[in-house]
Amino acid sequence: MKKYYIITYGCQMNENDSEKIAAKLEKKGYKQVKSIEQTDLVIINVCSIRQSAINRVYSKIKQLSKFKIILTGCILEKDKKIFKEQVDEIWPIVDLSANAKYKSTEKAFVPIMTGCDNFCAYCVVPYTRGREYSRPAHEIIKEVKELVKKGYKEIILLGQNVNSYQGQSLKLHPCPKDVILRTVLDFPTLLQLLNNIPGQFQLKFLTSHPKDMSDKLIQIIAQSNKISKEIHLPTQSGNNQILKKMNRGYTVGHYKKLIKKILCAMPKAKISTDIIVGFPGETKKQFEDTVKLVKEIGFKQTYVSAYSPRANTNAFKLKDDVPSDEKKRRKRIILGIISQGLSLINHA
Repeated sequence: MKKYYIITYGCQMNENDSEKIAAKLEKKGYKQVKSIEQTDLVIINVCSIRQSAINRVYSKIKQLSKFKIILTGCILEKDKKIFKEQVDEIWPIVDLSANAKYKSTEKAFVPIMTGCDNFCAYCVVPYTRGREYSRPAHEIIKEVKELVKKGYKEIILLGQNVNSYQGQSLKLHPCPKDVILRTVLDFPTLLQLLNNIPGQFQLKFLTSHPKDMSDKLIQIIAQSNKISKEIHLPTQSGNNQILKKMNRGYTVGHYKKLIKKILCAMPKAKISTDIIVGFPGETKKQFEDTVKLVKEIGFKQTYVSAYSPRANTNAFKLKDDVPSDEKKRRKRIILGIISQGLSLINHA
């Protein structure tokens, strides 16, 4: 029996893709192994968000040159051309509705959409996963029902921007011809339908965009008994000029109002966020605005990363003028706020 080993970089969407790749390989007769030395085939699931991540993949491929290597995941076309000479195959990202071999018997990822239409200045997702595509609602509902029947207690809905979900749903129209109509469901409505599925389970979702966090969504989360009150809402910066350069589509004032609405509706909600320090042109004063925001809101978790230039993004055209040592200093300052009782996580 042939053996395989999967290396996964990046977000939960990539983790879910790896679970689907595992199911695909086992259908072909492969067996997963825990040690890379036991394998016949290595699958590397790539994240292209930062250049440093791609550099790690280049290094990993050199270390694994004795194995057959298949590359997949978020890969820019320019990187594919280089990787093509170094690996045996490059696979496209797997289908959203493909079966998965879940690592856990308690927790399952369910992708509801892929791609992104936001074009944040620092991000390559629109170029690696394409534009937004929402999975049909009836498929998602069916998958969640099956997972609940199997005993899964935690269902995590995935998408680059879940709250811009616009999925079609099939509905039987009560007329003599029994015509099937296609209606469009937004994310709050999908959550409501999933919340109504019988069983003991909790719903979570990643990731939300502040510009698409609606009052309707906040109210449905607040009123539900199964939707987690842990809300991840990336801010990226606490300065309006930097947010505009990042093409985030909201202001610090709008973000604060959202947090206030969430906490008014759900006083015990736990808010987490993402922050990028050292974005091109970020002054010390602009960075202090981010420090102020972090202290003011009191995030339960803050994922901190230092900006790194990435080809194909709009930010790549800007001068990377914040020195590396200064980026590290700013990361240390944000991470230092942990002493005030916050839980912060450092991303390379």
